[in-house]
Amino acid sequence: MTGDTQRYEDARPQPAPVGDRAASAVPHQAPTTMGRLVATVERLRREVLEAQAAADGRALVELAKGILIGQLQCTPAAAARQLDVLCRESGTSPLELAADIVNQASRDHVSEIAAAFVEAAGTADGPAGRHSTVSVRLRTAESGMLAADADTQAVAESLLTNALGPLGAVAVAVWTAVPDGSLALAGHAGFPPREAARWRHVPPGVSTVARLALRERRLVTLPRLKREGLPSIGHLEWPDGGRMAVPTGTGGRIHGVLEICWPQALAPQPPPIERQVEALAELCARTMDASPPRDATTTEGVLPDVAELIDLAEGLQDPAVVLTPVLDAEGRLGDFRIRHAGSRFVDPVGRPRGDVNGALLLEAYPMAAGDSGLFDIIERVHATGEPFRAERMSLTALVDQIPLTTVADISVSRHGSAVLLIWRIEDERARLANLLQHAQRLGRIGGFEENLATGETTWNAQLYALHGLPAGAPPVRLRELPGHAHPDDSAALDRFLRAVLRHRRPASVDFRLQRSDGITRHIRVVAEPVLDADQRLHAVRGAYQDISAQHWTEVALAATRDQLAHTEAESAERNRLALQLQHAIMPPTPPAIEAPGLRVAVRYRPAETESLVGGDWYDTVVLPSGLIMLSVGDVAGHGIEAATGMVVLRNALRGLAVTGAGPAQLLSWLNTVTHHLAKHVTATAVCGLFDPSTRVMRWARAGHLPPVLVRAGEAEAFPLIEGLLLGALPDVTYVEREVRLEPDDTLLMFTDGLVERRDSSVQDSLGHLVTAAAAGAGDLDGRLDRLLAESRSDTDDDTCVIGIQVG
Repeated sequence: MTGDTQRYEDARPQPAPVGDRAASAVPHQAPTTMGRLVATVERLRREVLEAQAAADGRALVELAKGILIGQLQCTPAAAARQLDVLCRESGTSPLELAADIVNQASRDHVSEIAAAFVEAAGTADGPAGRHSTVSVRLRTAESGMLAADADTQAVAESLLTNALGPLGAVAVAVWTAVPDGSLALAGHAGFPPREAARWRHVPPGVSTVARLALRERRLVTLPRLKREGLPSIGHLEWPDGGRMAVPTGTGGRIHGVLEICWPQALAPQPPPIERQVEALAELCARTMDASPPRDATTTEGVLPDVAELIDLAEGLQDPAVVLTPVLDAEGRLGDFRIRHAGSRFVDPVGRPRGDVNGALLLEAYPMAAGDSGLFDIIERVHATGEPFRAERMSLTALVDQIPLTTVADISVSRHGSAVLLIWRIEDERARLANLLQHAQRLGRIGGFEENLATGETTWNAQLYALHGLPAGAPPVRLRELPGHAHPDDSAALDRFLRAVLRHRRPASVDFRLQRSDGITRHIRVVAEPVLDADQRLHAVRGAYQDISAQHWTEVALAATRDQLAHTEAESAERNRLALQLQHAIMPPTPPAIEAPGLRVAVRYRPAETESLVGGDWYDTVVLPSGLIMLSVGDVAGHGIEAATGMVVLRNALRGLAVTGAGPAQLLSWLNTVTHHLAKHVTATAVCGLFDPSTRVMRWARAGHLPPVLVRAGEAEAFPLIEGLLLGALPDVTYVEREVRLEPDDTLLMFTDGLVERRDSSVQDSLGHLVTAAAAGAGDLDGRLDRLLAESRSDTDDDTCVIGIQVG
């Protein structure tokens, strides 16, 4: 029984096992005519594939026989017998032996990959078997592809059957890279026909797996297609399957992409497997290479497509160079030959075209080999066929080992097997003219020249736009300007015209241009006379500039400056009045106050900034009852409102104290005054009543810091008692306490400007004051001066300190 017959028998339906007879005895519906037809077509398709695989294997064996005939100088029958003898002696199959014979004879890329696979696999589990498997797979695929010739569909089927199917792949697609940047499905196997029809053409710019490999020009492996988010043929059938895509090309040129599909996730593949896939892509590229044979040249020794490209380059108005690839011994791209430099060739560094014609590109321009340089661009265009365009690209060349850079517009395109390079070196004069045009547009400037001999006036396009006139309208001459200007500007324009036309001096003038469309623009015109050889006035040239935005900005700035000056004057006057009011009530250094049984000294330090006039107050008054009222307070805020609020509360407390009420009641009444009579005012205060006969002091607080008592070299703050700040609520009850003072005791009452810091809590600052008060010595005035000097406050607030020394 032959191998073909055996495979056919294996494919035939076999009788069901004994255990399945019951199931087979179950009645079932008879197959329809269409069902029989589908089954027949499927069976014939399998038989065709098996026949193709057997034919590919026979082609490999026949190739090995041909090699033996050449080496042994024998007949075909003797070569067949020798092959059978070698199979029996080596214990290998005819296909494996044939693959080994071809590898030894060819010493090509496929044989190198098979040998590398053996080296990578080691000897643990039979490398010889692995070597034979790889060789048979690659050589069988090669035989099938060679037999298919230029039939890319047959090539795809041979690849899947002979080489990729054994690796677990279920489908393969061969894409052709079209010069316009699109992809065409040239061959496929394993994909449903309807899916292949949907993907027969991929427009340029659509990101697919094949496009990714084409753009990166290397083998790309995607473990899971769905996770990558790239569409491709068969992505609905195997969404979680893996993909491999590798560019197929020869001689540095990419003809297309070989894409392989696995049904499940693809693990990272070892380098030998990747090299097998790259070898298959190289074999596939040979069938896709439609380049003419190397011997099909013209009488000038160039390929026909290159000769046509040279004719095209000669017809261009820009410098053009025709490049052809230069391949090394292994068929890889090494450089490009400058096959032809056009007659309009202009070297970036000034060399004649004879110096570069026929030279290698990297020899003539070695600086082109830099990263992302010109050589890399040309190589990519030659490989992918996608043209390249760039404006103002820097080209660097070496002249006497000195790099010289030129700016040029570049165009690179592939035509057949050659590359056309076109560049246009930037003209400095054109660049400056373009720069001037943009500068005039941005500055809203229009130029003019008026020939007085001929009466001809020339305007540029920007000047027409400034005047609001169409491009074909007659220009406005200088003498006609007063008729287009505001009447109030006539005198200024007359002086301008006399200076330029009569006195022949450069001059400028600003005026209001009244356009025909009803719009008024503020214009500045600058002009200079042009004299001929006899020093006679020949022409006038100059420029108009639209300064409307500048004019209105200056007007707005002037108004703003006036408003700011007025506001600053008002603010300064308010601050002056507030400061005078404050100093009139509380001078910064008031004299010491003598009261029965007490000596009272006061220090007041205003804010460092005059604009921060505050509301701190202090007061010491002997009441009709003989008691002495001592108080300090602080109105929230600064300015005239705080100063006037301070006056109201200080005078109100003085008047209320005459009633003889205690400090708690006085603060309760003062809170009512603050809440109802002094709107939008809040304050803190400490009020004390001292009885000289008993040396008892009753005190209360409204949100203020407590007094500090200094006795026998020790200092301590009064215990904190309840007391809401003034003006927060309409009715507040305050608490008062009694303290008996001893002779030589010193009592300190102060506002928060003495201790308040931005970076410390109030309790920490109060503790520092207590320590400083205990360390002080000397008379009362010296103590207060030291406290102000050692104050750690950093809020620039007013500060009041009252020192009471008991006699």
